[in-house]
Amino acid sequence: MGLLQVLFLVGFPGLVLLAARHFKPVAVVGPVVVCYAVGIALGNIHGLTQEKLSLSVSEATVPLAIPLLLFGTDVPRWLRLARTTLVSFVLACLSAMVGAALVGLASADRSDEWWKMSGMLVGVYTGGTANMNAVGLALRVRDETFILLNTADLVVGAAYLLFLVTVAQRIAHLFLPRFPNPTGWDEAEDEAARNAPVLTGSRVRGMALAFLLAALIVGVSVGASLLAFGGLEPPVVLLLITSLSLAASFVPSIRNLPGSYVMGDYALLVFCVAVGTLADISRLRDTGPFVFVFCAAVEFITVAIHLALAALFRIDADTALITSTATIFGPPFIGPVARALRNRELMVSGLTTGIMGYAVGTYLGLAVAWLLRP
Repeated sequence: MGLLQVLFLVGFPGLVLLAARHFKPVAVVGPVVVCYAVGIALGNIHGLTQEKLSLSVSEATVPLAIPLLLFGTDVPRWLRLARTTLVSFVLACLSAMVGAALVGLASADRSDEWWKMSGMLVGVYTGGTANMNAVGLALRVRDETFILLNTADLVVGAAYLLFLVTVAQRIAHLFLPRFPNPTGWDEAEDEAARNAPVLTGSRVRGMALAFLLAALIVGVSVGASLLAFGGLEPPVVLLLITSLSLAASFVPSIRNLPGSYVMGDYALLVFCVAVGTLADISRLRDTGPFVFVFCAAVEFITVAIHLALAALFRIDADTALITSTATIFGPPFIGPVARALRNRELMVSGLTTGIMGYAVGTYLGLAVAWLLRP
């Protein structure tokens, strides 16, 4: 069963891409949505998938996808976007802090650990799960609260991610400016690349070289983390992968490798299927209504404040949504959301702000918790 699950996770995106070429409904909905939705459906058929196996596949695809997608990056062009992205990231962090504080203060009479929960959610909504757990351990949160809040965050996050890859961009365009001249996921050249014969000599050589270089970058990053810290430090590994990939993009022969982007795009779809199977809706029964409502309220208010501030500062819709993804989910989810937004240009911005979130999330979470402490 494990082998069949891996084969399905890796092979299903290929069937989706094939269907998108021949069936208009699949093309309209988009491969990301289809892969994610099918993954969720399978994950909620108990006994059909193994959670640890899906987690391993999702963790393996992201480090490989990042270099493959970044090899073709035009860094000088991205630098012109840096200021807007940084402003949006700061606004996203402030929104998380305000949202968690408001919900915590409103729920002070419902739990003696409300201020700790607020701090943990600031950690996860500015950085990632690692920051959330670090804050919880530092504040000595009870095991029950720790587990329930992590579970609630997974379920609420799955709902928001589905929103991001479906209708978020169309809604944001109602009150936010459009991104100027995006490098889209569905441009004619990308469509031609998808439809071109895969087994041409140059394409095979380009894909092989891109994959080997991506694997080398991942291996060097993992090795550096092991040597420096004696273990795997995800923020450090992701930072090194991103930095080395960007450095490689300055080499023209690497930036123009044929098939690199297509392989990275495919890896993201594998990730979507795998992570979808982890969204077990039945876990709602175990979170308890208070913890779930607390978590959902913080995330909703955080996103609402961030988008309102983005409108005030005239930040474009794509930048606002990609920085929201970076702070709430972290770097691994940047690729799928950027693909759904059809804006490959914000990949670097999202990854950079996601890693910045890892750096500040624990500090911001602890700061809010200590400020709210009764």
